[in-house]
Amino acid sequence: MFDNLSNRLEGIITKVRGKGRLTEADVDEMMKEIRTALLEADVNVAVVRSVCNRIREHAIGATRSKALDPGQQVVKAVNDELTRALGGETLAITYAAKPPTVVLMAGLQGSGKTTASAKLGKWFKAQGRNPLMIGADLQRPAAVEQLRTLGRQIDVPVFSDPEDPILTAAAGLEEAKRLGRDVVIVDTAGRLSIDAEMMEQVRLISGAVDPDYTFLVVDAMTGQDAVQTAEAFHNTLQIDGVIMSKMDGDARGGAALSVKEVIGRPIAFASTGEKLEEFEQFHPDRMASRILGMGDMLTLIEQAEKAFTEEQAEAAATKLMEGQFTLDDFLEQMQALKKMGPLGGLMGMMPGMPKELKDAKIEDDDLKPIEAIITSMTTEERTFPNIIQGTRRARIAAGSGTTVADVNRLVKQFGEMQKMMKKMGMAGKPGKKGKKGRGGAKLPKGLPAGFDIEQGGMEIPGLPGTPGMPGIPGLPR
Repeated sequence: MFDNLSNRLEGIITKVRGKGRLTEADVDEMMKEIRTALLEADVNVAVVRSVCNRIREHAIGATRSKALDPGQQVVKAVNDELTRALGGETLAITYAAKPPTVVLMAGLQGSGKTTASAKLGKWFKAQGRNPLMIGADLQRPAAVEQLRTLGRQIDVPVFSDPEDPILTAAAGLEEAKRLGRDVVIVDTAGRLSIDAEMMEQVRLISGAVDPDYTFLVVDAMTGQDAVQTAEAFHNTLQIDGVIMSKMDGDARGGAALSVKEVIGRPIAFASTGEKLEEFEQFHPDRMASRILGMGDMLTLIEQAEKAFTEEQAEAAATKLMEGQFTLDDFLEQMQALKKMGPLGGLMGMMPGMPKELKDAKIEDDDLKPIEAIITSMTTEERTFPNIIQGTRRARIAAGSGTTVADVNRLVKQFGEMQKMMKKMGMAGKPGKKGKKGRGGAKLPKGLPAGFDIEQGGMEIPGLPGTPGMPGIPGLPR
C-alpha cells in the first residue's frame, strides 16, 4: 500500500544518512522532498503541514547539536512522526467486566464491513474468546447470508431477524447473553454515500446495544474521501477506532496517515488481504518502520509463531544444524511459510531486503515450480538429492513441467544450503542445544528454520536477493 511513499522516503533517508553533518540548507531540501512525497501519497494537507513542521524542528535541532550523527537523529525524527501520524500506540482491546463485550461495525457500503466483521470474529477466537455475530444489515440483499457463510467458515454463530435492524441488534445481544457468548459483533447497514437515514439507523442501533467499541471500516483505496467519511461517522457515533480494509491494494496510503490526526482516533486493525486470516492489529511503530524500509521483525516473528509450532521449529532446526534436512523437510517448511501470509508481504517485513526484491510482487504461486519439482521426485531422491543425475533429472523436469536447468539449479542450491547449515551447526556446537543463528546465536522461540538473527533476515532457499538466498525457477533475479 505504501510502496510509492516508502520508495520516496527511503531515497530521502539514504541521502541524509550518508552525510556526516547537516546544514540548514540540507534540512530545507530534505523537507521539500518529504512534503512532496506526503502530498503525492494523498495525505491530508493539514496533516502534511503539522508532520513536516515537527520533523523540521527535530532536524534543525540535530544540525545545532553536538551529536556525532545528526543524520541518524533525523531518521529517528521521521520515524517518530510517521508513528505519531499513524496513531502513536497500538489500541489495546479490553473486555467488559460483565460480558459480553459489544463491538459495533459501521461504514459505507462496499468498504468491506461484513468481511471485516468475520475477520474480527476470527481474531477474537484466536484470543480465546467466544464471539457471536449479529447481522443487522438488512439493507443490502444477501448481506446476512454472506455473514452466515463467513460465520460457518470460522465456526462463529450468526443471529439475525429480517424484521427490523434495531430490534435485531437488541435481540441478538440477549441471545449472546443466553448462550454465554463473551463478545458480540454487530454488522450494520451502509450506503453508497453518507445520508441522514443511514446515520439515524446506526445511531439507534448503537443506543440499543451500548457498544464497548465502535469501529469504522474504511476502504483504504478511497483516499481523502475516507477521512471525510470518518469525520461524519465520528460526529454521529464517537467511533473508537478505524479498521482499514484493502491495505493490500494500490492505495497511496493518505487515508491511513491522515485519519488519526483529523479525528483523533487510531487505526485499530488492518485487513491485509482477501483471506479471513489476513487481518491483524495495527501497530503504528511497526508500519512506520516498514515505510522507511527498516522491516518489521516483531510482526514477522508473531506470524512465524502462528505458522510453526515450537516442536516443528525445533525439529527442523536440529535437522538443519546436523545436516539431515531433506527436500521433504524443505517442502514442509515452504508450505508452512505460506501460512505466514503473502510472500510479497513477508519480504517487506525483512530488514535490509533489496528494493528490487520487495518490488518484484512475488506471489505464493511463484513457489509452485519448486513444489512441483520436489513432488516429482521419488522418496529416495528427496532424501538423497545427490543421486539425481542424467535421466532422473530429465524425468523430474518432465513430471513437474519445468526444465532440466531448473532441476539442476534447485538440487545445486539445496546442496549448498545443506553445507552452509552444517557449518552453522558446527559453529554453534558449544553450549546449549537449540536453534542457533550464525556463530551459535540463540534464535527467538517460534522462528522458522533458516532465520538469521544476526543479519536480520530470512534465508529461504529459492529466494533471490541476499547471500544464502539463491533464485527460484521462474522468479525475477
